[in-house]
Amino acid sequence: MCGIAGAVWTAAGPPLDEHVLRRMTDLLRHRGPDDAGHYRSAVVALDGQAGGGVALGHRRLSIIDVACGHQPLANEDETVWIVFNGEIYNFRDLRRRLEGAGHRFRTTSDTETIVHLYEDEGIDCFRHLNGMFALAIWDARQRQLVLARDRLGKKPLFYRADAQRLLFASELKSILTVPGVPREVDPAAIDAYLTYQYIPHPRTILQGVAKLPPAHWATFRQGRVETGCYWRPDFQREIDRPAGEYREELQATLRDAVRLRLESEVPLGAFLSGGIDSSIVVGLMQREMTRPVKTFSIGFTVPEYDETHYARAVAARLGTEHHEFRVEPRSLEVLPKLAWHFDEPFADSSAIPTWYVAQLAREQVTVALTGDGGDELFAGYDRYQAVRLGSWFDRLPAGLQWPLTTSLWQRLPVDGSQRSWRRRFKRLVGALALPPGRRYLEWIAIFGEARRAALYTDAFLAALPDADPYGFLDAALARSSRRDRVTATALADLTTYLPCDLLTKVDIAAMAHGLECRQPLLDYRVVELAAAMPLRDKLRGRRGKAILRDAFGDLLPPDVLRRRKMGFGVPLAEWFRKELKDYAYDVLLAERALARGYFRRDSIAALVDEHVRGVFDHGYRLWALLVLELWHREWIDGPATLQPAPQALFT
Repeated sequence: MCGIAGAVWTAAGPPLDEHVLRRMTDLLRHRGPDDAGHYRSAVVALDGQAGGGVALGHRRLSIIDVACGHQPLANEDETVWIVFNGEIYNFRDLRRRLEGAGHRFRTTSDTETIVHLYEDEGIDCFRHLNGMFALAIWDARQRQLVLARDRLGKKPLFYRADAQRLLFASELKSILTVPGVPREVDPAAIDAYLTYQYIPHPRTILQGVAKLPPAHWATFRQGRVETGCYWRPDFQREIDRPAGEYREELQATLRDAVRLRLESEVPLGAFLSGGIDSSIVVGLMQREMTRPVKTFSIGFTVPEYDETHYARAVAARLGTEHHEFRVEPRSLEVLPKLAWHFDEPFADSSAIPTWYVAQLAREQVTVALTGDGGDELFAGYDRYQAVRLGSWFDRLPAGLQWPLTTSLWQRLPVDGSQRSWRRRFKRLVGALALPPGRRYLEWIAIFGEARRAALYTDAFLAALPDADPYGFLDAALARSSRRDRVTATALADLTTYLPCDLLTKVDIAAMAHGLECRQPLLDYRVVELAAAMPLRDKLRGRRGKAILRDAFGDLLPPDVLRRRKMGFGVPLAEWFRKELKDYAYDVLLAERALARGYFRRDSIAALVDEHVRGVFDHGYRLWALLVLELWHREWIDGPATLQPAPQALFT
């Protein structure tokens, strides 16, 4: 796993100096602590005159071909150069094919496979890759730079382009270190962030900078950017097959996906939450390995958030070498580091335990397998039950719908708990009158549309464009519009929530410690298989992941097989009423926070006050606002630094 950065510029564009290129890669040294490499070259235009230049930078975390996998790496005649972040799991099969076609290899790395595959197929090469990647290829023959990102968005890639130059990097901070790059906050990005708790691709928090979406490529040639998508599975098509056939194919495919991800020249282990997904991955790993798998779990002092006893039960059954870490309120000391590493506002509070489990794992391994993707692929989230109830509601006659949507239900008393059944029921009923897609957004949003409007100042509302944050989710739902409502929603989560939130969280938290994470459930073969399955194979009664339980039940303890999903949250409600109470007042109502002009003082004060008094649980909302302000203090109020400076955020 690595970090990449660089630029390409036209004859009229500003060149990227050698020292700036090195500074860009220095900011990524946490992603690649083992090696660094740089390449710069002038570009000769078609008329023979100087035509600009190209610069490629790389930081390496050595996993495969530790001795010889230095980058940037070129083909035989040095007309194609690459910097690559990720792992290609089928590179050995591809290499045999390429050698048969006459290509000569100088290394045993997966990176060189991509170079020769690109020589033969151009941008069509990416559809052959099974892996996770973000990469940049300089094609001197075509005088173009090619960027690409893996199918599910496991590896990040940012870029900033105008008619004269394109800058790219694994992390936004690397682009911000280039002189002259503006830091103008995009109001629409803030609106989207407060909706989803992340900023959806291709938008970023800054105007003029984009995230390349998953399964996409981009080219920069003669001052023009073109983009395209190389993988579009048919989410509209459901294939009706006997459950036994699906079960057997899933067993074989996931087993092979795990096997491929065990290739490494450095120690590897796994994250183990005690849930179905990570437990299955660890079980399949243990069957392939001759020694106990090293497993790592995170726990909490608040019992309702702690699932370490399940993880211990799985570890005991499978015979793993198990390690645990307990997150306590004092662990919030990591907040400044999170603000520095995440680059953009990111309000998923499970970044905290993910950070610590990555830190714990890195003490003993360099590669960790995870269970990411199981909930989206196999209908594991509890909220899909609400989606199914909503679809039943939509089939009711209008006369029966009205009593359920009347405002009388909104008068139900609720306690302040985020997990209260009465609160969940009230939220469910309150959105039933909305169209299905908008209804789901209201269920999952941190701040719903009405709450955001009440939060914003008049000036900020006026600065917002007409674009609605809902458009991002709506487009994803449209890709599976002919499927049942639950499947359509889960597949939308697969292309929105998964890459923008879960995979971003894992990538940033793990790479901050120089740890590579691999996700077998997100092998594209598993994804395509799961996407074609009927809902009945996934959701039975009130329990999702039915086919996973059927296919791999022999790996798991009975208690784990029967348990309901807990989620990987943190006890924000309690923290904001105790340890974080004064800090929330001090930061969110500080003059420099309010002077940004986004939010009304009285609205912020009401949120804090209602939460502290226990009137309502605004923990997730306060966390989102706190993270946004800390991001501003790190990246707008002060310059980017080579290392996070914790004290700067608390002054």
